[in-house]
Amino acid sequence: MLQGFAEGGYGTAMAWRVLCLWCCLYLALIYTGANGSPEQQSDSDGDESKIQALNEVNSDFAFRLYKSIVSGGQSQNVFFSPLSVSTALAALSLGAGGETHQQLLSGLGFEGSAFTNQEMHQAFLDLMQNLNQRSGVDLDVGTALYVHDTFKPYPEFLENLKRFYLSDGFSVDFTKTTETTNQINTYVSEKTHGKIIKFIEKLDPSTIMYLLSYIYFKGKWSIPFNPKRTREDQFHVDKETTVPVQMMFVKDDFYSYYDHQMSVRVLRLNYNDSFSMILALPDTNITHLEETVRPHHLTKWQKWMSEREYAIYVPKLSLKTSYPLISILDKMGFKDMFTRNANFSGMSDKNLVVSEAVHKATLDLDEAGAEATAVTGLGITLLSARITDILKFDRPFMIFIIDQKTNNVLFMGKIVNPSISE
Repeated sequence: MLQGFAEGGYGTAMAWRVLCLWCCLYLALIYTGANGSPEQQSDSDGDESKIQALNEVNSDFAFRLYKSIVSGGQSQNVFFSPLSVSTALAALSLGAGGETHQQLLSGLGFEGSAFTNQEMHQAFLDLMQNLNQRSGVDLDVGTALYVHDTFKPYPEFLENLKRFYLSDGFSVDFTKTTETTNQINTYVSEKTHGKIIKFIEKLDPSTIMYLLSYIYFKGKWSIPFNPKRTREDQFHVDKETTVPVQMMFVKDDFYSYYDHQMSVRVLRLNYNDSFSMILALPDTNITHLEETVRPHHLTKWQKWMSEREYAIYVPKLSLKTSYPLISILDKMGFKDMFTRNANFSGMSDKNLVVSEAVHKATLDLDEAGAEATAVTGLGITLLSARITDILKFDRPFMIFIIDQKTNNVLFMGKIVNPSISE
């Protein structure tokens, strides 16, 4: 069953890199806990309108997850993929039963929604296929399942995981920790184009299943920064602390909006194929912004943005983050799956529990990546009639990677200190 599940492999990375993002979440399951009955899935007509409804649920989950993450450290950089996490949890729900299944649906935001189980999984499939088919950026979304060679999950669970979550499947021996660690790390390295080489540091030999969700994004700026204009500058971490950074610069027409109610300036930097980075720079402390911002603010900002010339300063950075998710998800209502009350009766007749949940993400931000094109434009205006506003991101700001076509938040976080890479 697993050998025909799918194949690993991935193409080589392109020579240039403007923005590389990837997120991996893994769930290791071992014997323990209590039994339960499998959940039944209802039929669906595959209505494509469910994608938009899914994105609304995912956006709400993204902001709740952000608040749960930052509650543990206000002074740290934050960067993660809410889509990677929600995809992994939704895939896990295929094998959950009873209260565990209800907690997964509730924690993701689907309890009481118009979605049936089947429609929810179909909507995730439609979204993943939509993202994987986009040609203007390098984008890869998927999952993988590693199963101990003597453990036999229900065939229906494996089939649904492949059907709805495009899962690769592998049979391994988790007791051979070095061999299996190398195999999984090689797969992750391929899917992240060599950016995450050692995802697993230490593998628990009692693991019987290992579920991995990944997303890789690489896009080119529609308006690139000029490397010759990058200069060392100061970034104000707080009132008492400044750090040196390489500050990128570009002057051109950009979309921006000032939200007076939130006291925040918002800037949109576009990629090809309708993907954008949204930067939100608060007037004062970032804490107020991250405590009050909600999904509808993103919608509002996008609606009211206007285009004009700006001189943009953005720090060049390289960032790696890692989050142990058990305590984070527990605060969001995902409780039983980490305890002896776990019910994964849709996977096997054995008692299973999620023993570990980890999320890793990386962000590289630099000037390069324009396609080989040339445009000459001559604009005639009165001398000094057009004043160039300056937007300088030299203090903590929030960051979002948005798919304009589906309104989905692929990544989000905040930059508190760009001089710190981990």
